[in-house]
Amino acid sequence: MPSGAARRVAITLGDARGIGPEIVRKALADPRVRALDVRWWIVGPSGTEVAPDDVIGVWAPTGEPRADAAQAGRLAGLAVEHAARMALAGEVVAIVTAPLDKAALHAGGFDYPGHTEMLAAIAGVPATMMLASDRLRVVLATTHLALRDVPAAVTHDAIVHAAAATRAGLIHGFGIAAPRIALCALNPHAGDGGRFGDEDDRILAPAAREAGIAGPFPADTVFVRAMGGEFDAVIAPYHDVGMTAIKVASFGSAVNVTLGLPFARTSPDHGTALDIAGQGIASPESLIAAMTFAVRLAS
Repeated sequence: MPSGAARRVAITLGDARGIGPEIVRKALADPRVRALDVRWWIVGPSGTEVAPDDVIGVWAPTGEPRADAAQAGRLAGLAVEHAARMALAGEVVAIVTAPLDKAALHAGGFDYPGHTEMLAAIAGVPATMMLASDRLRVVLATTHLALRDVPAAVTHDAIVHAAAATRAGLIHGFGIAAPRIALCALNPHAGDGGRFGDEDDRILAPAAREAGIAGPFPADTVFVRAMGGEFDAVIAPYHDVGMTAIKVASFGSAVNVTLGLPFARTSPDHGTALDIAGQGIASPESLIAAMTFAVRLAS
């Protein structure tokens, strides 16, 4: 990568109560990350460049538990805002985000379900979530919704947009010239001819045809087919069916990639792991994969 801002990538440490600071520290010391020859800009709420240990000291919430969560969520949200604005201003070419606690983010005053929606709002563009590993790539047509709200959100336009974002991401991010994309059905057995719901025949199938993708195929087979090499990516109609597939296939080594932003953004495939924070046992492998892929995208 060339010198200057083109060699800088920002990292946010996520929720300070979780494993974010630990895995960032471990990743930065890893020979695979050092070999990337990138200047990593660790972003605190002030937007200044600091070492992980310094950030832990600044961020460590104190007081009663509910106040801790709100303070941690507010500081984590501010850091994401700073990193995104740095990317939009051309000060960094990509951002890597350590895990947030979504409830804490909301308690801290940020009304977003997660990173994807927050970054889309800051950038002013629609964004799409992809989880990718060397075994499977999954894209979500809808993200963080209650299950009862999913059928109304899985619209023709949502499928067509997800397909376009997936195709562009596979071409430009993964170097796949002619992506093979499949659509996962909403209902069991893709509705079984309307017996288990008509959304697959009425909405998903016409959208897939318009978008030039295959499907919809039943969820209990389409991911297996993709892992067997038949498809380059699968579009899932809702969060849990897609996330379950990718995490069963590749938990700890997959990368969360936000498609559609005017800058590269990646993150690990796991959460804050509050239950093991501070014990020194958290694995940095997914974060290392995210950092490596961010550099690849930015290049």
